[in-house]
Order: sequence, then structure tokens, then C-alpha cells
Amino acid sequence: MMSWQDELSNLGKMAADVPLSSRTTLGIGGAATWLFRPSNEANMQQAMRLIPQTLHTFPLGRGSNLLIADSGIDGLVLDLSDVHMCRDDGLELVVGAGMRMGKLAQKAATLGLSGLEFMATVPGDVGGGIAMNAGAFGQQVSDVLHSVEVLQRNGKSQSIQGEDLNMAYRFTALPAGALITQARFSLQQGDTESIRQNMREMRQKRSASQPLASPNCGSVFKNPAGDFAARLIESVGLKGASEGNASISDVHANFIINEGGASCEDVLTLMRLAKDKVEQKFAVELEHEVRLVGCVL
Repeated sequence: MMSWQDELSNLGKMAADVPLSSRTTLGIGGAATWLFRPSNEANMQQAMRLIPQTLHTFPLGRGSNLLIADSGIDGLVLDLSDVHMCRDDGLELVVGAGMRMGKLAQKAATLGLSGLEFMATVPGDVGGGIAMNAGAFGQQVSDVLHSVEVLQRNGKSQSIQGEDLNMAYRFTALPAGALITQARFSLQQGDTESIRQNMREMRQKRSASQPLASPNCGSVFKNPAGDFAARLIESVGLKGASEGNASISDVHANFIINEGGASCEDVLTLMRLAKDKVEQKFAVELEHEVRLVGCVL
């Protein structure tokens, strides 16, 4: 009788003890006990029926909004990179969860569809972007998301309307254990060149104001109502502060960069310092935007 690991190997790529640091934009993270990359969505659906219900599963795209513990992830990491179909349906695009948001923005521009321009500046894949309601330049995923297809742990597919996900600032209420496989976006007709020009301007602004040349996880903290986390952190004198091999960027104070060989604890120490200093001076409690996996603040 075949083990579940062997059965998954027939549905994609299966590996054991896989380091995750190279799979995150921050470059930090221990190993995953198992990592599975299904060949397509149909194989992912079949695999969900084979994965032991007691085994912790964790979807991982580009890892752009994650801080993973140095001890790694004790469970099965799901890589949906090959689930990246894209189909235009009039003024709507149906997209696989593994498609990069930047590529989706380019695809929409080519089709003369407007609404996804902001995604050109957001790292990560569609699934992760939906899970955190990613956004930039005053726009966010919930503005254009029509519906999602998710897989339950029993392998059953479910369609959920965007309005039923209770999406808010950097928050989406997904069913427990559900895995996003597809999304449908409702867009508007536009001019391809105007859309591309808008995307170029957004990229230029982002490049000028963020430390994109260094490993980072994007914005570390959510912006408090009516203010900016970066302004608060800079105001307490922490711009450029360092711990071990991690530092608060001297370009943008809401970014923590990996100077080379930084540990998860290095980053957590800086996060705690920023939270404490800001709360002491401004009586504002910063809420982390970066997702913590296997570690606590």
C-alpha cells in the first residue's frame, strides 16, 4: 500500500525537509517537514483528499508577507506556483491562486482592463493577496474581487462571493483550513497605454520610497487610523536601528531588512522595540501586518 507521500508524488513534486528561507522575500525561515507542489488545480483537489486530516498544512506563495520561525514549519507546505491559469471573461478575469500579482496586472493591461494597476507594485501571488486583502496606492484586492474558489480539507470545492468574505484593511475572513485555488476579478474597460503608464508611475514611486534592493517582508505594521506606522517609528528615533543582522530601514521605517543571515528573533526584537517605543510616546498600539508563522511577538 502506497503512503500518502508517495501518492502525492504522483500528483506533483513532493519533498521532505525543505529550507524555507529562500522561499520568502525576507530570507528567513527554517525547514518545512514536507513541501508539495501540485501540477495543476485538479491534482491539488485530489491531493487534499489524501493529506492526513491531522497534518498541519500551510500555503506558501512568494512568501512576501511572512516571518517564519527559524525552527520552520512542522507540517506540509503547499506551493501553488503551477496553479496559475488566467482566463478573460469579458470585463472579468478568472485567475489561478498561484499567479503573481505583478503578472496579473500586466495581463489586465494588455487586455485593456483597468482596476488591477496597484498589483503591479505588490509582491506575492493572487492567493496570498486575497488572504491578506493586499493593497497599495489607496486600492486593495476587495475593491475588485468578485468571488473565490476554495478547497476544503476533504477536497470539496466551494465558491464564495467577495462580499461574503468580510474583507477589511489587510483582513479576509476565509473558512478555517480552506485553500484558495481561483479568483474572479471584476474590472473596467480602459486604455492599455494609459493603464501601463499608471503602473509605471506607481512602480517609480515605490522604488523611490522603499528599500527594494534588500531582503524584506514589505510593511511590517499596519497603518493606524489617520496616521502612518513609518512616521511613528521614525518619530521615536528608530530609523536605522539594528539587532543582530536585521535593521529598520533608513529608507522607510516600516520596513525591516535582512542584512545577511538575520534570524527570526532579530526581526522580532526590532518589532517589539518599535511597538514599545511608539506606545510609550504616542499611546498608539501598532498591529503587525506581517504574518508570523511559528513565532510570537
